[in-house]
Amino acid sequence: MKTSDFDYPLPSELIAQIPIEPRDTARLLQLDRSSGALEHFHFFDLPDLLRPGDLLVANESRVIPARIFAHKAGTGGAVEILLLRRLDDVTWQALLRSHRVHVGTQIEIRPDLIAEVIAISATGERVLRFNQSIDARLSELGVMPLPPYIHAPLHDPERYQTIYAHTLGSAAAPTAGLHFTSRLLEQLRTRDIEMIYVTLHVGLDTFKPVETEDIEQHHIHTEYMELTEEVAARIRLAKAEGRRVIAVGTTSVRVLETLGEQGLPAFRGDTRLFICPGFQFRVIDGLITNFHLPKSSLLMLVAAFVGKENLDRAYAEAIARQYRFYSFGDAMLIL
Repeated sequence: MKTSDFDYPLPSELIAQIPIEPRDTARLLQLDRSSGALEHFHFFDLPDLLRPGDLLVANESRVIPARIFAHKAGTGGAVEILLLRRLDDVTWQALLRSHRVHVGTQIEIRPDLIAEVIAISATGERVLRFNQSIDARLSELGVMPLPPYIHAPLHDPERYQTIYAHTLGSAAAPTAGLHFTSRLLEQLRTRDIEMIYVTLHVGLDTFKPVETEDIEQHHIHTEYMELTEEVAARIRLAKAEGRRVIAVGTTSVRVLETLGEQGLPAFRGDTRLFICPGFQFRVIDGLITNFHLPKSSLLMLVAAFVGKENLDRAYAEAIARQYRFYSFGDAMLIL
């Protein structure tokens, strides 16, 4: 298939600019993979739409305040840093917005905090080496890295975090999880619907569309993920007992399906799994996801799971019914 097959027109007024309150009042479009049937609900209806014994798997990665404003040491030229990935105690992969930033460029964040560009990748990311660890200072140095299509100010940074976000490391939120509330999690528990957590730190591909026309030529960037043995064992047990495993978000899908062919072993390390139509899913039986940008790898992942015709029908219906799109938008439940 071609990247242009995954383009679609979206009225700009449907791009959600602010999060809905309460979180679980977002709308929920349910899609039946087998029949293509569509039904309309709200996210707070989720406990009624699932079965006792269903296992939800969500990404507990926490967004770091990754956007840092700085200047070049010496010239004073403005530099905007978007931290993408921590490589070690003092080294980070980042995107920079500035003129003429070369290897060796010194960037001053604070008088006592300097970063040097030590490498530039073929796709333009910089590797920065700081003169000290910034881990404990991130909340002081940075601001929340909202996607470029959100123009409204975010008054509460926690609204761009899931309520179960724990491990710092993402440059963007795993947005399908933004709809959960404490009340909803308790309702799921009382219905014997279990929720467990994996980690995938969302990185560069959230910000980059697929640029090759032949989607199989697209090379996805690596992202760090973690599946503990305890969580892996619970997923393996659910599969063995015939219970449904439902991923909360495309990031959770990538964790599970990266390891599906190996029987879901515990794992810490990188994934560069790119899921597009033709992919054979081995783990997930369902998916909760938001509505994704045209030509994005996330949209292609959903198409691989539901079929391109079902996807097109669902998106057309969501647009006609004026669902809210993208990070702060509404959601789909695919079963």
